[in-house]
Amino acid sequence: MLSEIGEQPAALERMLAANAGKADRLAELATGVTHVVVAARGTSDNAARYAQYVWGARNRLAVGLTAPSLFGPLDAPPDLAGALVAGISQSGRSPDLVAVMTEASRQGRPTVAITNEPDSPLGKGADVVVELAAGPERAVAATKTYTTELAAVALCGLAFSGEPLGPLAGLPETVGAALDLGGDVAEAVGGLVESDRCVVVGRGFHMATAFEWALKLQELAQILAQPFSAADFRHGPMAVVERGFPVLAVATAGPTYDQMTSLVADLTRRGAHIVTVSDLEEAPGDVVIPIPRIEPWLSPIVAAPVVQMFARELTLARGLDPDSPRGLSKVTLTH
Repeated sequence: MLSEIGEQPAALERMLAANAGKADRLAELATGVTHVVVAARGTSDNAARYAQYVWGARNRLAVGLTAPSLFGPLDAPPDLAGALVAGISQSGRSPDLVAVMTEASRQGRPTVAITNEPDSPLGKGADVVVELAAGPERAVAATKTYTTELAAVALCGLAFSGEPLGPLAGLPETVGAALDLGGDVAEAVGGLVESDRCVVVGRGFHMATAFEWALKLQELAQILAQPFSAADFRHGPMAVVERGFPVLAVATAGPTYDQMTSLVADLTRRGAHIVTVSDLEEAPGDVVIPIPRIEPWLSPIVAAPVVQMFARELTLARGLDPDSPRGLSKVTLTH
């Protein structure tokens, strides 16, 4: 896992190079589309959450996550008229996701596959494949495939609206800088070593980060980590917070920063132990993990390797092996 976290700048370079010539075709597919339906599972679901915000904010498209069981055991696929259908999957082999794409094609809808395996069933059935080009992923917990999925979503967002891909060119270097800044997270994990639960809060583009950080803590460190929108957390769940309760927050520069810092201030008054990932020096928290500053909509790509490092470090501190998570395998086939 550690090796593959470190590979991410190079993986991003490969992904951008592999798909640079696909922008026009992606723009063509998006012509006349009124909304996007995304099929994904697990970590890829969190890349889909990022797509909800990126394609919503930048392309003004309503983006929904499909219920794959409608296309499988329930045998009641919805009408996809007006939709572009995107499948996001590291392996491209999950039967329920393939079923969504197959039905989309049957209904004559445009399809995009974001996958590390372009020759997989998901890739072969799509009109356009955005290849992750991450290389073989040996760790059970997804790292470089998740980060390249985020970058692929960003690439699609630019392409859908006919914008040049230039804003993505600096991502490999910025992600490398993030690994340098956040590489030593030992201090940050100390408050969670003895905990069996925590919450992770984010807002806007970083909803994806909150969900992915929580997932990594559950699958690796065996902590019951619950992700929340900062707004939703105020609607009842914050009642669980007591003195010493661990809260992980993502508070980066941009439109949601004030809402995040307001919540962190309230939780601090309740005595919570707060770890914050931020690109601002003045960010609140008992421990602040720094990441480089970038355009707010691209910030989740930069944060991803840092929360992966945090999850790995905490897993080791709890005496567990991040390369052998309990009960998990590399590819999960769901129907």
